[in-house]
Formats: sequence, C-alpha cells, structure tokens
Amino acid sequence: MVALVKTVAYLGLEARAVEVQCQVAPGLPRFSIVGLPDKAVSESRERVQAALSAMGLSLPPKRITINLSPADLPKDGSHYDLPIALALLAAMGVTDAEQLGDWIAVGELSLDGRVVPSPGVLIAALHASTLETGLICPEAQGSEAKWASGVPVLAPRDLSALLGHLKGSQVLPDPSRGAVENAPNAPDLRQVKGQETAKRALETAAAGGHNLLTLGTSRPLQELAEFEAELIKELWRRYPKGPLQRYPNKGS
Repeated sequence: MVALVKTVAYLGLEARAVEVQCQVAPGLPRFSIVGLPDKAVSESRERVQAALSAMGLSLPPKRITINLSPADLPKDGSHYDLPIALALLAAMGVTDAEQLGDWIAVGELSLDGRVVPSPGVLIAALHASTLETGLICPEAQGSEAKWASGVPVLAPRDLSALLGHLKGSQVLPDPSRGAVENAPNAPDLRQVKGQETAKRALETAAAGGHNLLTLGTSRPLQELAEFEAELIKELWRRYPKGPLQRYPNKGS
C-alpha cells in the first residue's frame, strides 16, 4: 500500500504542489527519503521517528520509502516533517489515508511531537485556496493561514491532537483570522540630515514623475497586494511574528 499526502514546495513567492508518497514494504529495516530532498528534508526521518516515539509508536521493522513527487523538483525546508509523518502513519494504518486527501499539510515536528512554526504557511494557504482544499499547519500559524479567505484550517498543537481530530475523539478549534494593524509610519525625508544632492535628486524625480519614485498619493493596498507584501516580509524574517500590517492612505 502507498499512502499519499499533499504538501508544497516553495519557489520564491509561489507554491508548487508536491505529493508525499509512503510505502511500507517487506525487507531489511530502512527509512529512506527520495525525490531531491535537501539536508533539512533528509533529517526529517530523525524528527519524525522521535515524534512517533513520543506518542508511544515505533516504526515497523520493514523497508520504509518516502518519495517526494515530482522527483525532479528540489525540496528544501523543514515543513515536510508533518506531511511525511502523516503519510507514514497512514501507511502504518494508524490513520485513514482517505481523510487526508482534501488537505495540504505543512509544519516542522519537534522531538516531543509538537508541530512548530515553519516558513511559508501563508504561501501554502493561498495555494490551498486556489485548489479549494484545506490546510493543516502549526497552531502558532493558524491565524496567519486564515488570511487566505475560505480555506479550512486545522492548526494542531501536536501530532497527537491532530490524530485525535482525524479519528473523531476530539475536535480542534477553528483558528480565528489574524489581526490587521496599520503599519508604523516610515521615516520622513525631512529627517535625513545632509545628503542634499541625493535629496534633491529624489525631489526632482518625484516632481517630474520619473521612475525613481511614485508621484502622488498612493492608494490603499488591495487584499491580494497586502498578502504579497506579507509574503515578501515572511521570506525575509522566516515567518510572521505579528499581525498583518496594512498601509493606510497617506492622503486620508
């Protein structure tokens, strides 16, 4: 039996669909990950094995193969931990693989089974929105994932809580959408001391409508543009640590 779980690969500000395939077959005990994984993905087997051990589960004494498809697409990042663990649990018969068919999973696992934040959750949520599927992500990033309108989100604290939800023994709360706050005011050109020639060049470009600066009052960003700005900040600081920032209309 081959168990399948959906996840994504990050390419800049875009997400590409990746299928995590797990096969548990007779043979010498071995746990291998193929499909162009980087060092962080290759180390997933250690984190996954430790997380399952923390739940009281042990790997079967068989040959375990994880394939990240498409195999010609490089895979990097720790967010593959959770989908690999879910595919393995489905192949072991611990959870139903069909229940996972409508979900994309991202998240790093700690050694005690907690699902901890990983970069790119908002990118994955927007990708899930386009596919009309749900997203499974770390509890700390559930409110961030809800910024993508209409996406069902499961945000478990740990792997045990997620399995309990899938089995119906407990219900994970629906995370609320993250707060939105106005971005702080940026420094004003008047605060720059010296650099008269550079300031004159900026003023001339603004007055003449040249490409150096935008002339006139900027419009408030549309929701999609706000998401794109947040994605860029997420790549810069690894993952958001606060509410989404909205840039107000300077002319209001």
